[in-house]
Amino acid sequence: MHYISIICVFRDHTLKVFYMNERSIIHLNVADFAVAVERGADSSLKRRPVIIAPEGAVRATVYDMSDEAYKGGVRKGMAVRRALRYCPGASVISPNPDRYERAMSDFLKHAIPYSPLVEMTDHNGHLFIDVTGTGRLFGPPPDLAFRIRRSVRTGMGLDPIWAVAPNKLVAKVATRMVKPAGEYIVKPGDEASFLKPLPVNLIPGIEHRDITLLHEFNMTCAGHVTDLSLKQLELVFGDHGRCLHNAVRGIDFTPVSPAEQKLPSVNENYTFGNDTNDIKLLESALYILLEQTGANLRKMKMTTGRIRIMISYSDGKRNMRQSAVKPASANNFNLFTTAKPVLHRALTRRTRVRNIRLTCDRLTRPPAQMELFTEFQREKKTDDKLVNALDEIRGRFGLRAIQVGRALAAAS
Repeated sequence: MHYISIICVFRDHTLKVFYMNERSIIHLNVADFAVAVERGADSSLKRRPVIIAPEGAVRATVYDMSDEAYKGGVRKGMAVRRALRYCPGASVISPNPDRYERAMSDFLKHAIPYSPLVEMTDHNGHLFIDVTGTGRLFGPPPDLAFRIRRSVRTGMGLDPIWAVAPNKLVAKVATRMVKPAGEYIVKPGDEASFLKPLPVNLIPGIEHRDITLLHEFNMTCAGHVTDLSLKQLELVFGDHGRCLHNAVRGIDFTPVSPAEQKLPSVNENYTFGNDTNDIKLLESALYILLEQTGANLRKMKMTTGRIRIMISYSDGKRNMRQSAVKPASANNFNLFTTAKPVLHRALTRRTRVRNIRLTCDRLTRPPAQMELFTEFQREKKTDDKLVNALDEIRGRFGLRAIQVGRALAAAS
């Protein structure tokens, strides 16, 4: 969507932004998303304090919490033992990242029919929708936001907050103002006046170090910062001063990224019965995933050009690393050679691992051209013949009929 904006600074130093083609951005936010999804799966958790955190994990921290637990003093990242002292009657539920991703995909489906510009910024219940120019089709943006909310409530049992504003920054702040339930509309030109009385920690783009420095100057709300000129802010904050200058005035030209169609990929997961950080066991599980992935690729007569490995730790946090596969391959042994160092790069913490997810994408057909150097071609043919023989044996007698030694640790 293209638009033209005009920024006017008046004699009393007030600032307003006018759009030739006014943007309308809807922000939908399901408060305490993980808790809301868990309550949808288990109705007994409703109207009770809930803490999402790994059960039994050493030094476990809070992944998410319900509004009841928040009012009791529980915060994200807090140690579970401390959280339970603040809220002793809370139910502790282990995180289910896969369940939350599926819920976000369903959430996205309720917004896609109304605009091609739908941005899912994370898997925590946030959606931005650019509905500029859709009024004749679907009605005013507030009516459309209410319609999507009603659809999500009926179809998923979730109750998202919504806000309508001229840009993403202001829309996001507006939903923070009405959490955990409600709606808010900010009209074009009212961005600065809307933000003026709000604490600076509510405004996206203002980092923790910025807040600390602003408090040293006794500046606690956006209105205090708007009294400073751009030059004054740059003197204190350097290049980041311009970002700060725009943020407190509600100036944001960031577009809503279009919802991208998922490219074909092959995905496999391995969840450990007991969380572990034994590297031999982790490598063994990775090889099992590569065997399953390689078999699927060979059935599809495809090769993969990239491997991505996502590690889910016992405290709910995740880490992902990836690497290109050169040349593209569907051979288990070749894939393991590439994937093993990727796994080691992904293991950045001493926390135990609960789940490994392997994704192979950039799928292509195997090259028909023969290798230039015969020794490499001979070695490749030997590996391919071995893998094909394993596929044939397993196809006739089952997956456990024959196994590679490095897979035994995780298979037992």
